[in-house]
Amino acid sequence: MSEPRRIELNLLGQTLTIRSEASADYLRRLAKYLEERVGQLKRSGVKDPLTALSLAALDITDELFRAREDKNRDAGDVGARLGALVALLEKVTPRDPSSER
Repeated sequence: MSEPRRIELNLLGQTLTIRSEASADYLRRLAKYLEERVGQLKRSGVKDPLTALSLAALDITDELFRAREDKNRDAGDVGARLGALVALLEKVTPRDPSSER
């Protein structure tokens, strides 16, 4: 990984300076995404910027948790399917009599 460097971001009208190993472009995309989510909430009627930011953070965290759950469930499904496939293959594959000695 690269050395952490200082990156200046504009987020919701505030200038933030952070240290990160991530690229400045990546961090700016994150900030833009957050600003868009906050903007959606403001357009839906949330007036207080801190409330909008908190709700956006909660919603994004929910997305993250659901994605993690989906990933874990998918990994379990693949393992179960592979196990069933191996069991089927073992049933239909003729045994080599010389290997049973």
